[in-house]
Amino acid sequence: MVALLDRVFARWDALAAEHGVEKIKTIGDGYMVAGGIPTRRADHTEAIAEMALAMGPDVAHLAAQTGHALELRIGIDTGPVVAGVIGRAKFSYDLWGDTVNTASRMQSHAPPGAIQVTARTFDRLRHRYELRARGMIEVKGKGLMRPYLLLGRRPDHEPPIVHDLTSAREFAHRGPR
Repeated sequence: MVALLDRVFARWDALAAEHGVEKIKTIGDGYMVAGGIPTRRADHTEAIAEMALAMGPDVAHLAAQTGHALELRIGIDTGPVVAGVIGRAKFSYDLWGDTVNTASRMQSHAPPGAIQVTARTFDRLRHRYELRARGMIEVKGKGLMRPYLLLGRRPDHEPPIVHDLTSAREFAHRGPR
């Protein structure tokens, strides 16, 4: 298991560098990155979206290579965080705040294989990416929320596309994109 996670995380470390986002930490099989820190950048949300979209194919490729069933769930939120170095021995750079907690909830409440984002993130991405509304869901510690699934990039000449799902049957009927 450790060797498999090392392969996955090593590739994701390369993706983080490629997309200019900051790896914060790994927690078990969780991998946390942030955009716009420690150096501000106007496109931090888009950089995180691009990394998230690249992570799925990486996991699918590794699953095919190894024969292991691997499943990925990604959660994204956009907003302020508190960041800093903590401790004196084995110190670490870490993030705290509602944005971090909400991103974690988006991940834990996401369908298997999905990238789930908050309405704040949707507002930042909707002009360049295709997103699908999930409808209202109960999110632990947050109450009712309307998350969206990030499906991919869209051509710049097309208007924003948002699908509103009225039932799980409709979602299943549409199939993967």
